[in-house]
Amino acid sequence: MCQNHGVTYVKPGVVEVTEIAYPKLALGDRKCDHGVILKIVSTNICGSDQHMVRGRTTAPSGLVLGHEITGTVIEAGRDVEFIKVGDLVSVPFNIACGRCRNCKAGQTGICLNVNPERPGAAYGYVDMGGWVGGQAEYVMVPYADFNLLKFPDADEAMTKIKDLTLLSDIFPTGFHGAVTAGVGPGSIVYIAGAGPVGLASAASCHLLGAAVVIVGDMIDERLAQAKSFGCEVVDLKKDATLAEQIAAIVRVPEVDCAVDCVGFEAKGHGHDSGKEQPATVLNAIMEVTRAGGQLGIPGLYVTGDPGAVDEAAKQGSLSIRIGLGWAKSHSIHTGQCPVMKYHRPLMNAILYDKIKIADAVNVEVISLNDAPKGYQDFDKGAAKKFVIDPHGMMAN
Repeated sequence: MCQNHGVTYVKPGVVEVTEIAYPKLALGDRKCDHGVILKIVSTNICGSDQHMVRGRTTAPSGLVLGHEITGTVIEAGRDVEFIKVGDLVSVPFNIACGRCRNCKAGQTGICLNVNPERPGAAYGYVDMGGWVGGQAEYVMVPYADFNLLKFPDADEAMTKIKDLTLLSDIFPTGFHGAVTAGVGPGSIVYIAGAGPVGLASAASCHLLGAAVVIVGDMIDERLAQAKSFGCEVVDLKKDATLAEQIAAIVRVPEVDCAVDCVGFEAKGHGHDSGKEQPATVLNAIMEVTRAGGQLGIPGLYVTGDPGAVDEAAKQGSLSIRIGLGWAKSHSIHTGQCPVMKYHRPLMNAILYDKIKIADAVNVEVISLNDAPKGYQDFDKGAAKKFVIDPHGMMAN
């Protein structure tokens, strides 16, 4: 039997590459005839993983991490009809059955059948159904015919694998944030956060025809990365308010729409920039978005945060100025991105050279053994998207 190794959460601040079980076509004690086993071609480190590694969730020690997966099918269950051994596929981070009410409505991020605790599941993530993560050499994927996106030509796909690997999460998630914020031709948009999802959302805004995309962050290297593909930037360390910095760019202190790509570990702005204030971004985007505007919130917010700044925040209860949002008639959209809603058209945008998403988020390919260092560098604010290449199959 083949060996398998994966990136395992040990304790806050510590991940290790350990030997893990080789996957089986099984769900507990019963066969999983609708699943496949993948040899992983690429698997990415996500900011959501980093929340767990920092100890900011209830993730258990021993959890195999990783929900951004691209791989080659090496074994298929008896009931898999349309996905074949040898296919190169992208795996949506949402695990979805394809049969429940929500899946049939296209709401694959909140499937009702794949997590006994709550709607929605994901690979290698706390409270998401206990599924084994994909920062490994091999992984099992259930409901393969429904979940997997097959690349039309595997050889062609490998020439753009640094871009296509982002289809499993951050490209659709960033795009979803822009879509739910109402971004369209001529929009003036504010993106909070220049991490990989924020950069993917900013690139998505350009793809959707935005006139001005303004990205805010506190890390100089990340702001420089946003500027590299045509974004305006605001430095949230400065004492000038966000509204004042926006006005310096577009003449008025407001935008048409905004996207929160930061989430629950947000820090204050200006003189409070070193202090964690988890509602900062939510309140800031309500302040600077015009009346009647829309807010997309793909940034992660959790129901349990043991490292939060106060007791309320430990339960996911934040001091949000909902009265301001109500007074301005804001439309607010939260929750997981339903990846399958977007991944096929975004694949085509990559294959037909409409976007260079790997350049936008600054992909760096690393080995599986280098994953712990990748986590450390990412935690320090590196302006990079780390992509793990477990088998040395990606062209550098």
